[in-house]
Amino acid sequence: MINPEYKGVESIYGENSFNESLMRENLPKTIFREFKLVQNGEQTLSAEVAEVIANAMKDWALQKGATHYTHWFQPLTGYTAEKHDSFISPNPDGTVLMEFSGKELIQGEPDASSFPSGGLRTTFEARGYTAWDTGSPAFLKAYGSRVTLCIPTAFVSYTGEALDKKVPMLRSMDALNVQALRVLRAMGYNDVKRVITYSGPEQEYFLVDKDFYASRPDLRLTGRTVFGTMSAKGQEMDDHYFGAIKDRVAEFMAEVNDELWKLGISAKTQHNEVAPNQFELATVYSSAGIATDWNQLVMETLNKVADRHGMVCLLHEKPFAGVNGSGKHNNWNIGTDTGVNLCKPGKDPHDDARFLLFFTSIIKAVDTYAPIIRASAANAGNDHRLGANEAPPAIISIFLGDTIHEILEKLAAGDKVKSRGGGILEIGVTSLPDLPMDVTDRNRTSPFAFTGNRFEFRMCGSSQSVAGSNTVLTTAMAEILRVIADRLEASADPLAEARDIIIENYRNHRRVIFNGNGYSREWVAEAGKRGLPNIGSTVEALLAYLEDDSIELFEKHKVLGRVEVESRVTIYLETYSKQINIEAGVMSEMANRLIYPAVAEFAENISGTIAGLELNGIGCNKQKELLKTIGIKLEGLLGAASDLVTAMDKAGNLEENVKVQAFAYRNEVVPAMEKLRVFGDALEKMTDKRIWPYPSYEDLLFNL
Repeated sequence: MINPEYKGVESIYGENSFNESLMRENLPKTIFREFKLVQNGEQTLSAEVAEVIANAMKDWALQKGATHYTHWFQPLTGYTAEKHDSFISPNPDGTVLMEFSGKELIQGEPDASSFPSGGLRTTFEARGYTAWDTGSPAFLKAYGSRVTLCIPTAFVSYTGEALDKKVPMLRSMDALNVQALRVLRAMGYNDVKRVITYSGPEQEYFLVDKDFYASRPDLRLTGRTVFGTMSAKGQEMDDHYFGAIKDRVAEFMAEVNDELWKLGISAKTQHNEVAPNQFELATVYSSAGIATDWNQLVMETLNKVADRHGMVCLLHEKPFAGVNGSGKHNNWNIGTDTGVNLCKPGKDPHDDARFLLFFTSIIKAVDTYAPIIRASAANAGNDHRLGANEAPPAIISIFLGDTIHEILEKLAAGDKVKSRGGGILEIGVTSLPDLPMDVTDRNRTSPFAFTGNRFEFRMCGSSQSVAGSNTVLTTAMAEILRVIADRLEASADPLAEARDIIIENYRNHRRVIFNGNGYSREWVAEAGKRGLPNIGSTVEALLAYLEDDSIELFEKHKVLGRVEVESRVTIYLETYSKQINIEAGVMSEMANRLIYPAVAEFAENISGTIAGLELNGIGCNKQKELLKTIGIKLEGLLGAASDLVTAMDKAGNLEENVKVQAFAYRNEVVPAMEKLRVFGDALEKMTDKRIWPYPSYEDLLFNL
């Protein structure tokens, strides 16, 4: 039913965000101007400015009902973290003042001892610091009837090492800004003061009924089903994709949108995805720092609102075998503070030369640093997706589409290309031919696809922060631009030098271009011939960070030091091992304490049926055959469960070497889990549904 009392998006948009508009309204003009200079990196934040902003922020939050504030940050656990402090300051007479200082706004000191550090600190070294990220607006969050002011922050150790995902990304954005400005100024673009990295994540997720979720220990403890066989109907009819949204889900989506719009998050697109009960939500582009914060809030909001609607949001990359898993497409590009998208063709020949220079530099960056780009999308859940004919392969390649690909091929070969004016294209002298608005078709099998004015990195997992991929892509681009800037600045004719670089970039790195079907076996073989890496698992992928050229890249641009890189690899390997260990433990419990008793009961029922039939002289060969098959499968289940425990014990005893342990989980525990699942799923197909101990895929995927 249409709600006549709905006031419209404009009336609620940004009401819970202390955004630029609100700051302009509530701050003195001089303070606001100084703060904008701070945001643009032109000066540091003074104590005086921070004090005025803190007071205005506090007054706004109190008017909204806030009682506490928190420094909201993103530690290496993959989730967000917060420690709440009240605004109250007691008076001697028993009353209180509501206070919030500039010092409290700028910096906090949460206990860092329990957050993973990968060996950067011993556990008794508790001190960590949160520092206000001035580029991301503060916002309000409701906790029941209470409201808290949340201040987006970075998280660092006492000695300055990054303890979160955001600090390296912000550093990488600064590094790209420096190098991109050098390139632009060498080409005569002196009006540009800042180059910004942009991101626009598309978030996929599943919804399941809360009651069914509560009856599945694997979903509750791991986020995915470690057992489960597909129902008679899956996604093969393609009827769910872009289909009509059911009322229950539509109501959920409406509340999600309202909550996000109140935070100033521009939730734009929502639709049914390919798999049953799978959906997608996309936000409008913003700077990568804000986009990363927004995406974390999107995931949190999906979870909270789903709970209020009697559902659970699943963000695991592969909650269900047999249907598509969930990814997160990270739309990435770079642009100037003058409003120019550097990933989009220009209006005149000089702008086209700039476009081709940055465009081919991205191609070079992706080819050169493919292993760590692959690593940026690595986690245990994503191992189930990548290369599985539902997501991009584990091979990094770039899809350009026919139009721009043909132009670059002809330029590299020295062939003639017709220009926009009808003559022959000459870089920087005549214009590129007119490109259609949709300059490329969509290629869902490509991990890195050009879509007309940006690149879509399609490998990220649903549960992952986009900070990881943004950090790697942005740092890699900064390095390529650094080399280009050196050449342009040393050249007497920068435009001619740019022409040479464009051709070199494409000729030397065209091997990474592939416009075909990334799912095909032929592409895997072809990629091998081209020398493109095919890294099949998280454990292998993460080791790419430890290569000398990877560490040199991060150190050169002051994004991460060697110890910070090594600590991250340690944390990610430990996380992988812990995740697999939990999944294996749940699987063992379900096999022994749920599946076995249920099947044994069913077998006993069949035995009783056989006895009754024989007593009445009725043939029962089919029942006996079924009972025999069940017995064989049940014996196989118990044997596979025992083998899994043995593999877990072996891997668990290797904790002194995180790399060796992670490989043990990948190479021994995971195959043992796959073997056990075969028996469990086979028994589910044979056992009376009324006896089966947990909800089926049919219950989970077709019941909203």
